[in-house]
Amino acid sequence: MLEILDWIIRIARYYEYAIIIYVLMSWLPGAQQSPVGRWLGRIVLPYLNLCRVIPPIAGIIDISPIVAILAWNFAVSGLAHLILLLV
Repeated sequence: MLEILDWIIRIARYYEYAIIIYVLMSWLPGAQQSPVGRWLGRIVLPYLNLCRVIPPIAGIIDISPIVAILAWNFAVSGLAHLILLLV
């Protein structure tokens, strides 16, 4: 059971890294339109769009990726604790 938990946490970290990379790609002109950027967008944008209920600060700074990462970490931590309760 602990091996399953290890895999879940590992996959969750990779998804978190994908979110961070996609957000950093928005700072580079044309990076999100590259093949890698479009691929990451298909993976990351459905989840990021759920957190876009918060309007950007001053119309410029979008904090939805921070909210998304915090919610993702909270969910993974809760799932890990539930699995550990079952062991």
